[in-house]
Amino acid sequence: MAKDRDDELNKGPSSGEETFSLEEIMAEFGAGRGKRPVGDDTIPFPTVPSAASPAPTGRRPGKVVSFPGAPAPAPAPPEEKVVEFPAAAPPPEEPAGAEAPPGAEVPAPASDNPIAEGLNRLMQKADDYAGHMFEEEGAEQDEAVRRAERYIPGTDEEAPEQARRERRKRRAPPPAPDLPPADLARRYHKGLKSLRVRSVLAFLLCLPMLYLTLAPLFPLPLPAPLTPRLQTLALAGLLVLVLLLGVDVLARGLFRLFRLELGMDTLLVFSCAATLADALTLPQLDPRDGQLPYCAAAALAVAFLLRGTWLKRRGQRLACRTAASASEPYLVTLDEGKWNGRDTYCKWSGAPIGFGRQMQAADGAERIFHRFCPLLFVACLVLSLVASVGMGAPERLLWCLSATLASASSFSGALCFGTPWHKLSRRLSKSGAAIAGWDAVTSTGVGSGILLTDADLFPPGCVSLNGIKVFGDFSVDKVVSATATLIRDSGSGLDKIFHDLLRSQGCVYRRAQDLCCYEGGAGALIRGEQVLVGSSAFMHLMDVELPQGLNVKNAVFCALDGELAGIFALNYSLHGLIEPSLNALIRNRITPVLATRDFNLIPAMLRQRFKLPVEKMEFPAVERRRELSGAEQSHSDILTAVLCREGLGPYSEAVVGAARLRRAVRCSAVLACVGAAVGVLLAFYLTSVGAYSSLSPSNLLVFLFMWLVPTPLISGWVDRY
Repeated sequence: MAKDRDDELNKGPSSGEETFSLEEIMAEFGAGRGKRPVGDDTIPFPTVPSAASPAPTGRRPGKVVSFPGAPAPAPAPPEEKVVEFPAAAPPPEEPAGAEAPPGAEVPAPASDNPIAEGLNRLMQKADDYAGHMFEEEGAEQDEAVRRAERYIPGTDEEAPEQARRERRKRRAPPPAPDLPPADLARRYHKGLKSLRVRSVLAFLLCLPMLYLTLAPLFPLPLPAPLTPRLQTLALAGLLVLVLLLGVDVLARGLFRLFRLELGMDTLLVFSCAATLADALTLPQLDPRDGQLPYCAAAALAVAFLLRGTWLKRRGQRLACRTAASASEPYLVTLDEGKWNGRDTYCKWSGAPIGFGRQMQAADGAERIFHRFCPLLFVACLVLSLVASVGMGAPERLLWCLSATLASASSFSGALCFGTPWHKLSRRLSKSGAAIAGWDAVTSTGVGSGILLTDADLFPPGCVSLNGIKVFGDFSVDKVVSATATLIRDSGSGLDKIFHDLLRSQGCVYRRAQDLCCYEGGAGALIRGEQVLVGSSAFMHLMDVELPQGLNVKNAVFCALDGELAGIFALNYSLHGLIEPSLNALIRNRITPVLATRDFNLIPAMLRQRFKLPVEKMEFPAVERRRELSGAEQSHSDILTAVLCREGLGPYSEAVVGAARLRRAVRCSAVLACVGAAVGVLLAFYLTSVGAYSSLSPSNLLVFLFMWLVPTPLISGWVDRY
């Protein structure tokens, strides 16, 4: 090959071409760096052009950039264009590589000129940009692109993590200790009777205050010596007595201020202070045409606070006492995405860990008030300053404060949770269920499912053995032992019945191998024999011949090596609470999911025999049913309820009651906040125009009583299901 090349170079010149000898070419390009030995000859590489000299024609400049100090590798040519040369050892200063094929670009060696290197980089970037410029041309005509632009909203790019300002998280209060339910019940019992007595006394003290306040509105007789000044002092004195009766609940509201968790009780503390100060300074600062202070409204708010606190503590005591009544209770949790992508209630056995901590947490109304009451308190202060000092009447500041704060202190603040919670706890305690505080109901709602097992639909005592029939030459001991073994290993709800039968017959369990569960039955190997246990339909599927004219609707069949060995007739009786419990679940849009293991408990049997609404239930496959009813599945850390009795009755009552409690408390709390906001705005307008008669204590009482009416009405239907 080298010889052919020398002959080609030594050819004579063609017409119009100048000839060069090999020595002249070598002298022109040099024989130093840039040459590669090939056989006995060398083929020189061109040097990198300088900034002043143009790039050689026929070559696209900038495609390959050589970095200083190291030559860029040559691009890999296609296999069919590779030209192999005789092997020769490269000089030490040259990197190993193969000669570029004809027509391929030859990378330039490294140059010491930084200007040339910079130009090469810029030219490479320009070529890359030009090569990708029209790649997406016509993509806007694609149907998928048009649909994406139509339905997918545009998004903003998030700032880098280090550039975003990190907000300091507020430190959460430490959780309450997880006390046992029995200890917590004793704690709630202490002082409960005293709290009830004090609430009754507070309402009794409010009666004369209401009489004095409503006397101008109605023609009520008053003693002649009772002047307006004495009436004001009498109202102030009675208010002080009411404050002494509720000093513990008011101190709790004042303590919330230091934790920056203002509630309705915190607003009530400031309302009582402003009202009492206004009553004591009324004759000197602002007589207000003989109008009385708002002492009756403040005293009634304290009395309702005592009442709501007593109802809440009594409900907590009932729930804790119910949870502590069973040594091994059932726990109800709402597991996320348990079945069909929906949150599903599950019942399982375990210790009530977390019940005491959840019971001591803040209730739903308090959590709403903690967000709304700070805004309400600031609004009362600002609007009172505007209506008094801003209007050039600073002497009316105490009146404005007492009016706005009294309007913000809703009578239903403590009743929003206390009343429905007490009603529901009293009903659930009779059925053996207890809701684990407000945290148990925060995730409840419509669209959830509830897993129902064999023991939920038919608790112990609802299924009984009605007779045994053994066929062929099989012994009773063998048939009973084989059937009881498969019933136990499959986890069926009939385990207790067959266990009692096994003991009465003096039989023992056998060792089963290769257990397989099917729709309607199960199969296994026992001492080399194939044992099949299931319903009559399962026997037909397994080609087991049944007697002619057999009319047994609910029974367990046993077959040994394909031959019918025995029939166990069963009698199912539906408990009276099952049907209303299922209807209550369906009405509240909680879908029952049948996770049964009994071969006979299928939707067709429940519909034909007991007329249950199975069309509104869900029935998973046998593998999924076994998985959902297994004891090894994981559950949520938040408890929904604690059950102390078997059956669907306590289970459904706790689930439905928790969902209804959540809706009732939130609705009542929102209405209380709306009423407080409306009262503050009305009080600001009337105080700014100085309408003493329109903002009289009697009118304010009527307004507060009107916003109290929705709370007992909403709370009344919580336990009616």
